[in-house]
Amino acid sequence: MTPSKNLLGSNINLVKSHNIQAILLSLLQEGPVSRVELAEKLSLSNTTITNLTSELLDQGIILEEQVEAPGKHRRVGRPRRMLQLLPSARYAIGVHIGVGSFRVAVTNLFAEILKSEIESFDLASPPEQVIHTILQFVEKAIAACDIDRQRVIGVGVGASGLVNYTQGVNVLAPRLGWENVPIQQIMENQLHLPVCVDNNVRTMALAEAFFGDGRGARVLAFVYGRIGVGSGIVVNGQVFRGSDAGAGEIGHTTIIPQGGDLCTCGNTGCLETLLSEPVWLSHLQELAATHPGSLIATCLESNGTETPIERIFAAARQGDELTRQFIQERACYLGIAIANLVNVLNPELIILGGMFAQGSDLILPIVEAKMREAAFAGLGEKVRLVTTSFGWRAGVVGAAALALTTFFYQQREGI
Repeated sequence: MTPSKNLLGSNINLVKSHNIQAILLSLLQEGPVSRVELAEKLSLSNTTITNLTSELLDQGIILEEQVEAPGKHRRVGRPRRMLQLLPSARYAIGVHIGVGSFRVAVTNLFAEILKSEIESFDLASPPEQVIHTILQFVEKAIAACDIDRQRVIGVGVGASGLVNYTQGVNVLAPRLGWENVPIQQIMENQLHLPVCVDNNVRTMALAEAFFGDGRGARVLAFVYGRIGVGSGIVVNGQVFRGSDAGAGEIGHTTIIPQGGDLCTCGNTGCLETLLSEPVWLSHLQELAATHPGSLIATCLESNGTETPIERIFAAARQGDELTRQFIQERACYLGIAIANLVNVLNPELIILGGMFAQGSDLILPIVEAKMREAAFAGLGEKVRLVTTSFGWRAGVVGAAALALTTFFYQQREGI
């Protein structure tokens, strides 16, 4: 495997911290490797590799194995010593703030969850009150994992709405009723840990790029549907945020220019007015009311523990024609939107999350067919379309991935 540019080191032009990041990223992406192989992959001298890996060994961040990893080509002479990351060397906190609920998790360096908790909150609550509750859950999670606080590198927050990443401010979250909320400042003042904040779907894309199916992809997009619709874009291991942190707002692209429904953003005919969970529920409730004997009516009236969207998918899977036709129509709109994304970005990989992943058996084939049909000059044929590696964990793993990349794998001030 040829390393991507962000993995290449330099003995002359780049500082020591960059070379350390290159080593860590290589170990994360490729697993156990010898010093000689690291030097070859990263274009660094053997002396530089020896010096830097010695520091990482002393800090307990990497381990050294006595034999070559299984599957490695065995060479003549003594077995090489293999280096690998120690996942428990450091920890990160992920906080996913959704509409009416938040999730907190503690992860290791591989973004594997050690502890996770979810809690709902009243949308009428002041944002400062919600953040205070989140901070209590963060402290409880750290205590429950019984880990040394000094080994917690920081907190990543994935928040709904428009986020100023550099300032850590939730600029506007219409569905939360939040505006200019300084999440980073509030949390850092109370936790005394570094905090970074970004849009929640961008963090999901970041998680896939570093820890999921997106590893090795140069350009990927994550498309998420739930209360709203959004996308996150990662190019060569870097989140693309646009000139004013507004990149990826696929939910507010116009799909029906005349006669479309009013969107929360104030425009009409947005993709979000066709594909969000509340919209689906509203339309199918209307269909159920006009067809009281239908399977969708029965499913929506049931008193089980399933969420409304799970009941909708259940009706379709059980053969309810009204529901199946509705989903097929809406999936075509999603396919058109993704074809437009393909034409603009030319990604290698597009990942679906949220309700699109939950109903992937019903949605994905239609979306894929429409994407390939509508994309320009066969570009859609070269795109791999999959569902998220992380399921319901995508949001909180994404938030942890934001912390891991910002404060460990891509930070510039040493470990």
